[in-house]
Amino acid sequence: MVGDDDPTAIRSLALSPADATDAYVYSQENPGEAVLRATPPFHGRMRARIHVYHVDDTELTGAVHVSPAALIADDIVADYPDLESALADADADPDTADEIRERHAEAVEKWQQRARESIVDSVTLETPDGPHRVAVKTLG
Repeated sequence: MVGDDDPTAIRSLALSPADATDAYVYSQENPGEAVLRATPPFHGRMRARIHVYHVDDTELTGAVHVSPAALIADDIVADYPDLESALADADADPDTADEIRERHAEAVEKWQQRARESIVDSVTLETPDGPHRVAVKTLG
């Protein structure tokens, strides 16, 4: 029998598509990293919630972290609007930079709408016993 702290007991992860897209955006726009996290005790169907951290604590907690990029279709991830490139191409004019930031915020909102519809059907978890593939079930 698989123990309560063994992530290979997980058969599926239930998650909110908004959590996955919010975690991805957070990691692109802020310091620190946002992931979807499931914590022990592990069982067949686990709920993964958004978790932001600066220091990875999986060794201490036994939690499983899933990158939001792994949960969103690759073509959608690749299509994420890049603010830094747009700002680098802009003039030094602060008004132009403000306009670019506004357009970027709108583009990110549209991207999030598409990304919420592009959650993958399965994902590979990294476990102490090696990769473990699980189904992804969306909530909401």
